Amino acid sequence: MGGKGWKPASKRKGKRRSLKNVNPNAAGIDCGSESHHVAVPTDRDPQPVRQFRTFTTDLRRLADWLAACGIETVAMEATGVYWIPIYEILEERGFEVLLVNARHVKNVPGRKTDVVDCQWIQELHSFGLLRGSFRPAGEIATLRAYLRHREKLIQNAGDHVRRMQKALVQMNLQLHTVISDITGETGMRILRDIVDGVTDPKTLASHRHSRCRASEAEIEASLTGNYRREHLFVLRQNLHLYDAYQRQIKACDDEIESLLQEMTSGQDEPKTPLPPARSASTTRGNAPRFEIRNLLHRLTGADLTQIHAIGPYTALRLVSEIGTDMTRWPSEKHFAAWLTLSPKNKISGGKILSSKTMPSTNRAAALLRISAMSVGRTSTALGAYYRRLAYRVGKAKAITATARKLAILVYRTLHSDFHYEDPGAVAYESQHRGRTLRNLRKRAQILGFGLINLDTGELLEGTVS
Repeated sequence: MGGKGWKPASKRKGKRRSLKNVNPNAAGIDCGSESHHVAVPTDRDPQPVRQFRTFTTDLRRLADWLAACGIETVAMEATGVYWIPIYEILEERGFEVLLVNARHVKNVPGRKTDVVDCQWIQELHSFGLLRGSFRPAGEIATLRAYLRHREKLIQNAGDHVRRMQKALVQMNLQLHTVISDITGETGMRILRDIVDGVTDPKTLASHRHSRCRASEAEIEASLTGNYRREHLFVLRQNLHLYDAYQRQIKACDDEIESLLQEMTSGQDEPKTPLPPARSASTTRGNAPRFEIRNLLHRLTGADLTQIHAIGPYTALRLVSEIGTDMTRWPSEKHFAAWLTLSPKNKISGGKILSSKTMPSTNRAAALLRISAMSVGRTSTALGAYYRRLAYRVGKAKAITATARKLAILVYRTLHSDFHYEDPGAVAYESQHRGRTLRNLRKRAQILGFGLINLDTGELLEGTVS
């Protein structure tokens, strides 16, 4: 039934290919909340699959058993946060640990048990069929934990801001309609007076800052309302909780600054001095109040803030997510693919079925996408690139494409002595116009036509007359 030249497998010439055991000293772990199942090669122990509790003493016994079996590399599936303790213990003991995406170790349907899972992971890893997920090493992982915790604190503080605003609206105090931020200097003075029992609108409006756009009369009108006891109680409690979160954020900032100073204390001075800041060094939004650029420059030897739309705080969060060692990715294309900012082509029969980017929760990619939206409003080459794509293919695809451009610039800056210099939107438009004109000339030549400059009436050079 086969095509011409087809022969049964038993009659084909040559040896049958088989998978090569590239990691003979490999083990597999199926992580769980109460116990871990571990599998080693069958020739290392009479009982090659064992179960260990998740207590620290049991995890250390697990590491001792792997060492006694001659294991050098271990693969485990990323299951919740249960993998973190065993990962850290094995890494400290000198094992090569691979954290594997769950989609890469799917077992045969219908045969799903913890014992089979760990044996399947061990078998795949022994044949070199698994790729470890990226996890920054050393103090970068500590920095990342601090910054992720800080983001949670900011989100929780934001919840209490919304609840304070709800309490104000319930009392018909329309303060949020006349000032842009109720947690600013004017808003906080007014809120603290309200929870202290001051309800006179004129007295409250006297806290207006000189830079506030709304007049004192407008603020006074917005603060004329119905000061009910239960809403004042809710406002008071949420204001206290907001202040508590601000203290926690400040303590977290102190820890981050201390860690950065420890990380940079033993390093040599960067080869190139810190360039001047692109914009005034004013701390905006929820960014930490300490000087970030100097510490980051000493840590990385480069200045990511020279790239448009990447401020000091964004640069700090990017470094905490991707680290400073760009050799973890063979090239900038691998880096963009890891960020899921590159198309994932699905080809069958020589036809591209889909080229969409994969959905991802990569935090570094999210930061680059936010930066791409910001750079689209600037008069830079990146901004012109974003606007051209947004007009042609839509904003969603333009954000992804621009984020990929930013990712390439970040990779080059951290990987080599690359210095970003923006040519400007005018230069980009001129370059794009020249490229479009060259393509038109080629198409005109193929069709046997020529191009004429309407301003001068001259035939453009390189076209058919």
